[in-house]
Amino acid sequence: MVNNDNLTMSQKEIFRYDIIKRLIRKEINGTKASELLNLSIRQTKRLKLNVMESGASGLVHGNRGKPSNRCIPDLEKKKIILFLNKYYADFGPTFACEKLAEKHKLFRDPKTIRSIMIQKGLWNIKQKRKQQEHRAWRQRRTCFGEMEQFDGSYHHWFEDRGEKSCLLLSVDDATGQITQAEFSENEGVFPVFTFWLKYLEKHGKPLSIYTDKFSTYKMTQKVALENHDLKTQFQRALTELKIEPIFANSPQAKGRVERMFGTLQDRLTKELRLKNISAVLEANIFLQQEFMPKYNQQFGVQARNQANLHQSLSKNEKQRLESIFSRKTVRTVQNDFTISFDSQWHQLTKEQPATVCKRDEVIMEEHLDNSLKISFKGKYLNYKLIPKICKYQKHKQIPWVIAASQIKQPALIQV
Repeated sequence: MVNNDNLTMSQKEIFRYDIIKRLIRKEINGTKASELLNLSIRQTKRLKLNVMESGASGLVHGNRGKPSNRCIPDLEKKKIILFLNKYYADFGPTFACEKLAEKHKLFRDPKTIRSIMIQKGLWNIKQKRKQQEHRAWRQRRTCFGEMEQFDGSYHHWFEDRGEKSCLLLSVDDATGQITQAEFSENEGVFPVFTFWLKYLEKHGKPLSIYTDKFSTYKMTQKVALENHDLKTQFQRALTELKIEPIFANSPQAKGRVERMFGTLQDRLTKELRLKNISAVLEANIFLQQEFMPKYNQQFGVQARNQANLHQSLSKNEKQRLESIFSRKTVRTVQNDFTISFDSQWHQLTKEQPATVCKRDEVIMEEHLDNSLKISFKGKYLNYKLIPKICKYQKHKQIPWVIAASQIKQPALIQV
C-alpha cells in the first residue's frame, strides 16, 4: 500500500492511475489503455473522466475507510460475544450459530460467527490434512432399510458429570438418518441384543447390518477362521433372523457411522450439558424424543428410491425373539440327568415335554431378563437347582518324614 496526501491506494490502483495519466498526456490512445487495463473502452473513458475531475481519488472506491452497510451493530456484536464466552466457548461456529438463533434469537451467518470467534480466540483455523491413503468412494444404498451401519463408541458423554459410557448407534446407509441410538455400559452381547430387539420392534428387519470385527460381532481367532461354522452370539442371532451381516476391514469402510460419532461427540455432548443431563436413563429419553428427530430432519438426506425395505417379523420369529436374543451355550446331560452350567448343577425332573437320554446335548439359554432356560428339540425342559455342596475343610497333612525336634520322647518312670 502507498500513502500519498493521506490517500491509501493499492498497487492495482497505482498501476491504473499511471496508465490513465499516460492516456491524458496522449502518450497512448484509448484502445491501448483499455488493453493494458484489461477493461472495455467505455470503462476506460469513465476512469479517465474521474481522474480529470478528482485526481487519484477518482480511482478509489467511495466507501473506502467507511464502515460497511452490512456490518453487525455494536450492541448486537457485544451480545454475541457475551453469549459465546458464557455458553458456547467450546462450540464450533456452525453449532454456535444454531444455538444463538434457537436460544437467543440472534440470526447471523455461520461465517460471521466464525469470524467473531477467530477474533476473540475461541476458534482456531484448521490446517489442511496431509494427503492420506487413496480410497474409492462408495455410493449410498438405494433404499431405506437396505443396510444399517452399526457400531459403539466409548466416550465421556456426560463430561465430568458422570462416568464414561458407550453409545450404541445405527445409521441408515441410504438416508444417513439415525435409526436407533442408546447409551449403555459396554458393547457386550446383552446390551447389543437389547439394542437390536428395540430396533426390530420399531422398524422391522433390515436386509443387512454393516459392522466391524469387534469380538461381540465376529470371531477373529485362527480356529474360527479355519472353521466357518463357529459364530459369535450376534452372528448366530442374525442368521436365525435371516439378516445378512457385513464386516468392515477398516473404520473408513463404514465411514458414515464413524463420522457421525465425531459429530455426536461434539454436538450431543454439548446438548446434554445444556440440558444438564448426567444419567443414562434421562439421556436415552432425550435421544429418542428430542435429539434424534431434530438431527434427522436437519442432516438426513432423501433416498434415491422411496421404498422401505424393512421386513416385518413373522409370527414364528415374534414368538422366538426372546430365544433368538439370548446367550446360547451347549451342554451335555450327565448319567444322573444333571447338567453343569456356570458353576451350578441343574437336575432334570422326571416329567419332560420331550424324551431326554443320557449324553444328549441341550442348549442353555441366558435371556435378557436374567432367566435361564434349557432347550432341547425346540422345547424347554423342566429342571430344579441342586444346592451347592459345602466344601470340606482340608486336614493338615503330616509329612512322611518327621523332624527329630518334633519327636516326643516318653517320660521316664522311676521304679
